This record gives sequence, structure tokens and C-alpha cells, in this order.
Amino acid sequence: MRKRILAVFAHPDDEAFGVGGTLARCAAEGHEVELVSATRGEAGEISDSRLATAEQLGEVREQELRCAAKALGIQAVHFLDYCDSGMDGTDLNRSPLSFVNADAHQVQSKLVEIMRQFRPDVVITFEPNGGYGHPDHIAIHQHTVKAFDLAADEQVWPGLGAAHRAERLFFTGIPQSFFAGLRETMQRLGQDASDLAWLEKAQTDAWEAQINFAVDVSDYVDAKWRALECHATQFGPQNLFRRVPAEEMRRLMSVEYFWMARPTAPFGQQYTDLLANF
Repeated sequence: MRKRILAVFAHPDDEAFGVGGTLARCAAEGHEVELVSATRGEAGEISDSRLATAEQLGEVREQELRCAAKALGIQAVHFLDYCDSGMDGTDLNRSPLSFVNADAHQVQSKLVEIMRQFRPDVVITFEPNGGYGHPDHIAIHQHTVKAFDLAADEQVWPGLGAAHRAERLFFTGIPQSFFAGLRETMQRLGQDASDLAWLEKAQTDAWEAQINFAVDVSDYVDAKWRALECHATQFGPQNLFRRVPAEEMRRLMSVEYFWMARPTAPFGQQYTDLLANF
């Protein structure tokens, strides 16, 4: 049966690495897939000065995201039009314009409207720590969870459309096993793996313990890689994930991991298909 999947993230490129294969798989199987990005990633890095200036970066990254969406088979992209808050501890975290400081009701009303209009069966967002503690990642997780429930309440914002409750809510992130595999690969190839330390440290045991879906996306890694390459400002030659041969990287990212938060799956069981019946 045809399903609708809504992925909700903070920046362009969030959709590609962690869940790009799953989104591509869902689209290839005939399901409708749409994507929300809270910001245009204005605070991101610029891998090559020929690609963008700081002033242009948000506009460039919007086009990169549209390129990635096409590569993955995503039918529509929604921007919430907030500003990137930057990495944890930077001055941008304190800007009143940054997403992390946005009015919660305003953010959630935008998400509720999208959910009520698209009426997804499945909603996907970051796990509670946002993958590695990025303020915007944590914020979009919190707002999405709240909007998931508010969208089903007919007493809340009735002017935004008929109430709708998605069947499933998934949290996603990259587990410690991925970084362990990447470290082993880099060391085997004689490369310095010290840049992995902060990412490894940012992983949480609480998230790892909740993983109950491991989705094989090996048949969709090429689409996932094309999506990553669309994000040229972020995925340049010096990117951490470019430091091993592309085939090694494809192997490492051929499984994607999820925690089904709603409804609760039986503890201790592992599943392989987000859309399968239990």
C-alpha cells in the first residue's frame, strides 16, 4: 500500500547521510516522500570559495538541497525559513534570529500545517541528542515530537487543516558502530583518525539502547552518494567522510538506524523495514 513519509530536519544535508538511503528506498518503492528543512544552513562551511560566499551560502545550500531531493526521489521540500544557529557554543546560538531561539508555537504551527496538508503515515526526525548535540538538531527533534501530537488534536489550530495523526514516529541517528568501523578503516589505510574523536564522544548510550530498526539500503547507496555530492559546499575533498575510498564509505553507510518512538515496538526486537506491519 502506498504510504506518505515526512522527514523533518534542521539543515540541508541532514537528509542525505543518515537517512538518504531509506528515503530513496521509500521513493523507489512508490511511496510519497516529502522533506522539511528548518533552515538553509547559512552557518555551514564552504569547502571551495568558488562555490559560494558567506552572504550567498543560504541560497546556494537551498539549491544543493533541491538537487539532493531530486537524487533521492523526494517530491517536495518545505523550508521553515529560520536562520542556522551554528555549532554548539558559537555566537550564533545567542542570536534572536537563529532557529534555536525561535518561538516554539510558531515553529510547531508551521509543522502542524505541513503535517495536516501532507497527512504523512510516517514522520522521521533526529534522535533526542540530534546526532551529535547540534542545537538546531535538538530543537527540530523537540518541535517535531510536539507537532506530531498537536497535529492530531482538532482543538489546536483548527484553521491549519483537519486533524491528522501519523501512524509512526521514528528518530534517527548514526550509531557508535559506524564510527568504530570508520576509525578501523582509516587506521587500516594509514590515515589519521583523530578528527573522529569529537563525533564519537558526542554519541549517547541512551540513543543506542533504543535502536530497533536497521534498514539495509545497499541497493540505494548510489542515490545516497549522489545526494551527498549535491551538497558540494559541505561535502568537499577535505570532508571527514571523503578520507577513505568512496567504495569503503558506501559499504559503511549501507545500513541506516532508527528508533520507533510511536507506537512503542517490543523491546529487544530488531526490524528491517520502516513500513512493515508488526
